[in-house]
Amino acid sequence: MNEKQKTKVSKFLSLILRHDPGQIGITLDSAGWIEVEALLQACRRHGRTLEKEDLEEIVRTNDKKRFAFSADGRSIRASQGHSVEVSLGYAPQVPPPLLFHGTATRFVDSIQAEGLQKGDRHHVHLSASRETAKMVGLRHGRPAVLTVRAAAMIEGGHCFFLSENGVWLTEHVPVEYIEVPS
Repeated sequence: MNEKQKTKVSKFLSLILRHDPGQIGITLDSAGWIEVEALLQACRRHGRTLEKEDLEEIVRTNDKKRFAFSADGRSIRASQGHSVEVSLGYAPQVPPPLLFHGTATRFVDSIQAEGLQKGDRHHVHLSASRETAKMVGLRHGRPAVLTVRAAAMIEGGHCFFLSENGVWLTEHVPVEYIEVPS
């Protein structure tokens, strides 16, 4: 499978495992898992032939580690970013003192007014790396990297979770914890 094919399949899996499993007639369990064989069969029924080896390669090589296999390897799920109702079961974690959020400059004014909102996802996504946040921002236009004072948020009673692929998650980031670059 070449890189272009892997990207196409990865985007399709993101759609199915994060947002619209019903599109191929599957149902995720309460924690977002689906049996690998059920996923592969559903893909085939809907004109998307995907072999288990291809799926394993995508999970292994995806630079953002968007997907994870269960410990026994029989099930798969998206690591975070769901808009469908799932409970990923992540335990609260203490983040580094500062986290970063990448966005496009056109969104900065609304963020300064409302804070970071989760929108249709389960959580706001944050990074421990300024560079990773910049790459996220680039996907949406001219990037802006916001600094989130996570230690102060913890002191203020906010909760953080760490996804399997290293993305920090929280319900909302109020304006007072956000530093916008000048």
